[in-house]
Amino acid sequence: MTQMARATSEVAGGSDRAMAIEPRASRSWWRLIVLLFGALVFIFPFYYMIVGSLQKTENTSPSGALPNPGNMTLHNYGQINAAIGLGKAIINSGIFTGGVLLATIVFGVLAGYALARLSFRGRGLLFALTLLVLTVPFQLLIVPLYVLIARNYGLANSYLGMIAPFAINSVAVLIFRQYFLQLPAEMFDAARMDGASELRILRHIAIPLVRPALLTAMLLTFIGPWNEFLWPFLITKEQSLQPLAVAMANYIDNVAATAANPYGAILAGACVLAAPAVALIIAFQRYFVSTNIGSGVKG
Repeated sequence: MTQMARATSEVAGGSDRAMAIEPRASRSWWRLIVLLFGALVFIFPFYYMIVGSLQKTENTSPSGALPNPGNMTLHNYGQINAAIGLGKAIINSGIFTGGVLLATIVFGVLAGYALARLSFRGRGLLFALTLLVLTVPFQLLIVPLYVLIARNYGLANSYLGMIAPFAINSVAVLIFRQYFLQLPAEMFDAARMDGASELRILRHIAIPLVRPALLTAMLLTFIGPWNEFLWPFLITKEQSLQPLAVAMANYIDNVAATAANPYGAILAGACVLAAPAVALIIAFQRYFVSTNIGSGVKG
């Protein structure tokens, strides 16, 4: 009787587990369907932009979302290259964006580390001012910055004049500060007791542990200057120095309307401008993971 009771209970338990697994499996399928739908909604504008940029004659009807081999061409991209010189414009954007990235990482790491791990008078006030800067739109600062950079410093028509206003990014400072605050204080205290300087602690202990913050700050910083066209346009009127965003804005305003397919020319310009940012996100998305920031402390 005891064996029969055990067998009966095991069968009943197995059926209960099977009934519990079925709702979980159905919920997983519904979750997957919702995520796939959201992904398609997000990707469709990029897909439509690429298809539209390759059209020989514009087709803005719903059927235009389907590729038509007889209406596909790279002529729109050739027109952009002939009008603005894509190679030179991309190099200018690389210099401008690269300079901003380098300055943002260097100054952001130093400022974030100081606000998080150094004790000095006025640290709280300085951090409050950093947060206050985030509330000020950049457009309000354009006129005084232009007077300061172009007239007072004489940096008009130069890469340095375009880079200087973006050299310190308060968002990056905030990101680095928050990451540095999460690091165990015992590591810093032990390094100081061993005689390590603050720069050595920063270089050998802090920075390797906040790699996700470095990548996040780089990505957020890259998108801004890469797509910035207003400030570089004010600083330089020389086409040989204009970044890609400025050259594309001028192309769309002045040249695209006279192209054989203005619709395709504008979408081709949008593809050229968006491609590096999308490629950067795809390349670094697997690195945006949490770091085991407590692994350096025993116990």
